[in-house]
Amino acid sequence: MSRIPSAETGAEAAVRRPDGSRVSWLPLVACCLGTFLLLLFTTIVTVALPRIGADLHAGFGAQQWIIDVYTLALAGLLLGAGSLSDVLGGRRVYTVGLVAFGLATLACGLANTPLMLIAGRAVQGLAGAAMFATILPLIALTYTGRARATAFAVWGAVAGAASAVGTVGGGVLSEHLGWRSTFLAALPLCALALILAVTSLPDMPSTPVRIDWPGIVTVSVAVTSLAYTVIAGGDSGWTAPGTLLGLAIAVAAATGFALAERVGAHPILPPALFGTRAFVGVLLAAFAYYFAAFGALPDISTWLQTGLRTSSSATSLVLTVQLAVFVVVSGLVSGRLHGLPGSWTLGGGTVAVGLGCLSGLALHLGAAWPALLPFLVVTGAGAGVVSPVLPAVATASVPPSHAGTAGAAANSARQLGLALGVATCGTVFHSFRGTVTGVTGALVVCGVLAVVCGALAARLLRPVRDLTLPTAPSRDGR
Repeated sequence: MSRIPSAETGAEAAVRRPDGSRVSWLPLVACCLGTFLLLLFTTIVTVALPRIGADLHAGFGAQQWIIDVYTLALAGLLLGAGSLSDVLGGRRVYTVGLVAFGLATLACGLANTPLMLIAGRAVQGLAGAAMFATILPLIALTYTGRARATAFAVWGAVAGAASAVGTVGGGVLSEHLGWRSTFLAALPLCALALILAVTSLPDMPSTPVRIDWPGIVTVSVAVTSLAYTVIAGGDSGWTAPGTLLGLAIAVAAATGFALAERVGAHPILPPALFGTRAFVGVLLAAFAYYFAAFGALPDISTWLQTGLRTSSSATSLVLTVQLAVFVVVSGLVSGRLHGLPGSWTLGGGTVAVGLGCLSGLALHLGAAWPALLPFLVVTGAGAGVVSPVLPAVATASVPPSHAGTAGAAANSARQLGLALGVATCGTVFHSFRGTVTGVTGALVVCGVLAVVCGALAARLLRPVRDLTLPTAPSRDGR
């Protein structure tokens, strides 16, 4: 293994290639900072949400959108952002994404109405999708051999830690410095990441790939309308005009997406892939395990703080149990999982997440935070089994020519699962007026979905056996 020299390189930490030339680690730092930022903001408002709602006078629907619009933007644009980077160049798309992300983060920190904060979060998500789609290709282009393996290992560790830091940091910052600090404190990191990206990242060759604009637009409208329908149904009623209109738009956009992909010359998600049983199983598992493991966390956070009067910092520590177990399990067993069939890892791991959610029924035996520990531990362990192998199984489930598309689709399904999980669990929680019954109801919905989808995914994935990791991860996979 190459060793990082210290003093001899001055400010530029580097390793040596076999030919003696130096390889700078600064591009990796630039990519890891971007990864840290975009994944940090998937969780950082989870614990801060009650304070945000109280300060901005945001109702149920607005609070749901403050959480959800970020992941919806990620899910909606992630499939198409890769094509955009192929045309414009990865470094250009990444740096533009960083600039937009920093400006949106500043706007979020200065927002004085729920609508302003929601708009800022939406731009954050769009910028994050542009960054996410280019980070792994940039790393793969910059490093080779052992340096590449080291770079991907470091990147994976940063990606795993970002969500945990977001949960803890969001609670501590919002309690002691106010919720705005959860956004404003990230600005120096945004500036540093931008400087490093401009000065150290290599140019990626552009390719004349046509962008599937109809596909990008229709899938974005479909997922956003579907989330709106779920949120509006819990807020205004399932027969309210706004709810029915949202459902109609979602159905129309989904139909338009299917038609656009069927007739388009360069579809972002070729319909032929859905004829592969294993690929469908990967999407089911990706969607369900993220939905179930993390969809109810904002409601649990709200219940702990408003129902049990737990401080923001203490709430962060409780929820971090899940992320700590996730990091430990994925770190300890990920290397041993790639020789197992995908039906065991993805299907079995998703079922385990579902069983962990169903353990939330223990809250009725004693409505206190220790009753959440089985849920947090088991779902963290289940997610720790699924996440490390998801990109590899996704790419192995389709022909090699579509491996990158499969990885991007799996990650989009994961983000869509989180967005709809937050919306659905929030609706159930709100329907029971934010009580412990609302928490258990949300966890039961998550549990049933994960068990059913996990079992179906295991059946669909039965012929697939993922023996080795690809040389480089897929464009959007973790």
